[in-house]
Amino acid sequence: MTNINSFGIIGGDKRQLYCARSATDDGYGVYICGFEKCDTLLGMKISDLESTVKNADAFILPLPVSKDGVNLNTPLSDKNISIDSFFQLAENKPVFCGMKLSFNRDNIYDYSAREEFAAANAVPTSEGAIETAMLEYDGTINRSKCLVTGYGRIGRVLSDMLHGLGADVTVSARNLKDLEFIKAKGFHALHTSDIKGNFDIIFNTVPYMIFNAHILAKTAQNALVIDLASMPGGVDFKAAERLHIKTVHALSLPGKVAPKASGIIIKNAVYNIIREENL
Repeated sequence: MTNINSFGIIGGDKRQLYCARSATDDGYGVYICGFEKCDTLLGMKISDLESTVKNADAFILPLPVSKDGVNLNTPLSDKNISIDSFFQLAENKPVFCGMKLSFNRDNIYDYSAREEFAAANAVPTSEGAIETAMLEYDGTINRSKCLVTGYGRIGRVLSDMLHGLGADVTVSARNLKDLEFIKAKGFHALHTSDIKGNFDIIFNTVPYMIFNAHILAKTAQNALVIDLASMPGGVDFKAAERLHIKTVHALSLPGKVAPKASGIIIKNAVYNIIREENL
């Protein structure tokens, strides 16, 4: 990584700040921009956009990089930083971002699309899901009947954590191989197209509609439903409200419950890209 000796970290939430702090601890020069409203800067100083872009060899942008397609995502700043203005200043320097838009330029890399990034984020997401359940559910995780829909990265980690807390765990999947692995772990297995039963807490990880009104009525009359899937999610929230079923759409949990760990995960993914691309 000899060609990159400094990073400009522009916008984002506390994940990006911890990413900056960790890169600083690794010996890189780090310039941060877009954090004027943050309650702590972790010992770093804010730079303006022009200074940040001038002095940095590469840039790490937020996750998601933008919410409106016009400006960078800067929830900890009152200032708007337009995407076009940034790229005009950045010229051809490498840019790393999360959930990138269709940028018509070279040297831009999406750290959030990497497998190791997604795998590492399954842990803080699962911990955040359990924290949400502990706050919102009137009972205990121990001895509760929990359903986890989907046996991907998050589903695998979450079901193990729930089991470790003493929950009675059921996991759904569509892949027959996954169903056999679920059984081998000692969990109850259901095909996702045949979800049934009465549960105390339901965790959905599947990013398309699973819990329509009919499934909610059959499984969640007395349940807390926590949807971990990205927008629009896998739960019919209007139907749940009509049925008086408590729901939580728990998005971006890593940044909310574990910004330090999540920032280091971002940094590690960026380092991996730099090595692989010989930047």
